[in-house]
Amino acid sequence: MLYNIFNTIAFRLTLWFTGIFSICSSFAFVLFYFLATQTLQTQIDQELLDNAAKFSAVIRRNGLMGARELAVVEAQAAGEKMIFFRLVYPTGEVFASSHMSYWKHVHVSKHVLQRLISNKDNVFETVRVPSTPKKARILYSYVAVNAILQTGIAMDSYITFLSAFKKVFIGAMGFIIIFSAISGWLLVRKALSGVTAITKTAQNITGKNLDARVKGTGNKDELDHLVTTFNSMLDRIEELVKSIREMSDNIAHDLKSPITRIRGFAELTLIHEENLEDYRIMAANTIEETDRLLDMINTMLVISRAEAGEEDFEFKITNLSLMVKEACDLFAPLAEDKHMKFSQIIQDQICIVADIKMLQRAFSNLLDNAIKYTPEYGKITVVTALKNNDVSIKIEDTGIGIAPEYVEKIFERFYRAESSRTSAGTGLGLSLARTIVRQHKGDIRVKSRQGKGAVFEIRLPFNNLRVI
Repeated sequence: MLYNIFNTIAFRLTLWFTGIFSICSSFAFVLFYFLATQTLQTQIDQELLDNAAKFSAVIRRNGLMGARELAVVEAQAAGEKMIFFRLVYPTGEVFASSHMSYWKHVHVSKHVLQRLISNKDNVFETVRVPSTPKKARILYSYVAVNAILQTGIAMDSYITFLSAFKKVFIGAMGFIIIFSAISGWLLVRKALSGVTAITKTAQNITGKNLDARVKGTGNKDELDHLVTTFNSMLDRIEELVKSIREMSDNIAHDLKSPITRIRGFAELTLIHEENLEDYRIMAANTIEETDRLLDMINTMLVISRAEAGEEDFEFKITNLSLMVKEACDLFAPLAEDKHMKFSQIIQDQICIVADIKMLQRAFSNLLDNAIKYTPEYGKITVVTALKNNDVSIKIEDTGIGIAPEYVEKIFERFYRAESSRTSAGTGLGLSLARTIVRQHKGDIRVKSRQGKGAVFEIRLPFNNLRVI
């Protein structure tokens, strides 16, 4: 269980949130600590400078004797353990001081005196009082031509403040880490609640249950967009599974019929017939039905390979006008058998880059359907022309038409509307035609009203070529 928690996004985001919040808080505390120490030290240094100014003024008025008296008075007033004064010559010899029993181990620094004499500027230093854990801030300053004041202040309040600050910092950081971890975990869990809902929905979905959907938050944020995308994906999957089931049923139906007929021919011949001619008829019928099966399987393979981009199309300059005319001449006898009016309006010398055999197969399927589903004495018109840099091949009939809800479904493999079930066919012709046309960067458009006929239009890009 712990392993799973440690590997969750919620845990990692909480860790990042806590770490960043703790780092920012630490930076704020360090900055405040630095500013506080600088402020305290500046105050101490200013106090030392004020003392030096007093000594300079007293020496100017009363001489060195007045400075000696001032050192004793000032030390007694502030506390002999809190401040001390020494008056020394530039050589380092002490000639006056306050009571130094507490500060006796704090000596005059020869190195600092040299710096003072060299630079003629005040020198500060921080030293630890020997034999004690305390520190002192010391100032070396000229108070007369041949007199240097060494004065120091104990940094007890300074150290006490820093110690208290460190304790506050440690306690505050502990609280901040715990608070940021808990609040971060709650916020992240709240933010990722939509992901949890999506996960549960996905876990509940099975092949038989595709109706489950995730409820959107309505916040129009990234998670709401994810929910919308996930639900759209489920809609597409449900539609795909439904179409696969329908296609499987259609395949089973279309395969069952010829196989049943083959078995029926064989059974009847074996039971009732005894001469060689009957067996030949049975063989011929079997071959015919087998050819239908092979044609259906080959058509399925062509569609699948073309949609996968694996079918080898041989594109070359093609006289489309001639191809359409030859196909119309080929199907004209079928139209005459049904007493149809079959007219052609074909613009001459329309040339494109295409696979002539495949394109002829697609056009023939559409023309065959128009003749098949148009009753006797109907009308079929084929129009080929250029339209806005496109080639249009339009096949218009006065047949049974297509209901609006079936206009897109008729291009699905093995799909056959109820009105076409009584006619021979496999339900692959239109699917193959659209696949071939789309491989030529074109498409097929349909306009139809049930009982009023249909118009199928092939649109192909025109390359503005000429036959040489």
